[in-house]
Amino acid sequence: MTTTAPTTTVPPRAEAARRALNAIFMVNGAVFATWAVNIPGVRDGLELTPAQIGVALLASGLGGVASMSLVGRWIARWGSATVTRVATVLFLLSLLLPVFAPSLPALVAALAVLGAANGVMDVAMNAQGVTVERTLGRPIMSRLHAYFSLGGLIGAGLGSLLIGRVSIPLHAGLVVAATLLLAAATLRLLIPDPAEATPQDDPQARATPAGPLLSLPVLLLGLLCFLGMLAEGANYDWAALYFRDVLTVPGGAAGLGYAAFVATMTLGRWFGDLGRARLGDEQIVRVGSLVTALGLALALLWRDPIPATLGFALSGLGLSNVVPVMYGTAGHALAGRGIAAVAAIGYGGFLLGPPVIGFVADHVGLTWALGIALGSAALITLLGGRAFALIRR
Repeated sequence: MTTTAPTTTVPPRAEAARRALNAIFMVNGAVFATWAVNIPGVRDGLELTPAQIGVALLASGLGGVASMSLVGRWIARWGSATVTRVATVLFLLSLLLPVFAPSLPALVAALAVLGAANGVMDVAMNAQGVTVERTLGRPIMSRLHAYFSLGGLIGAGLGSLLIGRVSIPLHAGLVVAATLLLAAATLRLLIPDPAEATPQDDPQARATPAGPLLSLPVLLLGLLCFLGMLAEGANYDWAALYFRDVLTVPGGAAGLGYAAFVATMTLGRWFGDLGRARLGDEQIVRVGSLVTALGLALALLWRDPIPATLGFALSGLGLSNVVPVMYGTAGHALAGRGIAAVAAIGYGGFLLGPPVIGFVADHVGLTWALGIALGSAALITLLGGRAFALIRR
């Protein structure tokens, strides 16, 4: 096990902080899903073309990447707990901006703010997760990301009940009110970043918060995170279309591959920390990405709904712990600014992957285009050993 330093006494506040972080990750997932399920309604209300809504969504991604490049220095100055508290409140409130946007320019600006707030919250809450993980002396990052997935399922499920029954602003307002109440009860339980979590005192830390942000370990971990997020985004955005367009699965059954991917992603993250404790982070990442590559190969080569569903399920299971482990490894080895740098590089996979796959699909078909996700998973298997070897030096 390479991610946590042994401790003899676990402060009670650390357990409380872990439970608080579970709620914060779940809140983040629920709000993210609430916006996602309301995108069609906002698009229709503003009468936007596909290209216009694409520009608006791109603004969200660019806002996230821009803010992630700044979070590391904020964490170094004020601590992950303080930055998480502020970013969480701003992110929850920023959900109201796009649902009230009266025009395309206003929507672009609103989504840039939403994306930027999410980017800050993403890095800060993961940095706080590393602090709590180190204090507890056991891995918790995978379970935290499982709560994000669980929050997404809750947000999407609530959306399916409310959409068409209440207005979009009322839907968003109810979610914001509920999540603010939960945040108010939990954010106060976060803990300060301990003084001992520094490169001088932690043998796993290899760079100071003020150290070089584009060192080889940062670039390699960022590349692995980029590849993992690219493959993850490809599954999220293209699984249902693959079932409908390539496998010609009709109606709601076209969502089988997507549902299988999300279910195993959540399950894998829920139990991922047990696997990390037994196998170690490197094996979880390399074996998991190999499982993803094999699963996608099954789905793409055997064009039948049943094996394809199994293939996407294997893909979700294999990818489930790649990003949590990358964040945790960056935090332990490279401190708060390391998480920010790795997250900013990795987030580019979400930003660029799905449109690149769409562009390639226009020329060679969706089956071959999804091979990009398969290749990304295979590269993680091949490059993972080199990245973890550098971190261990």
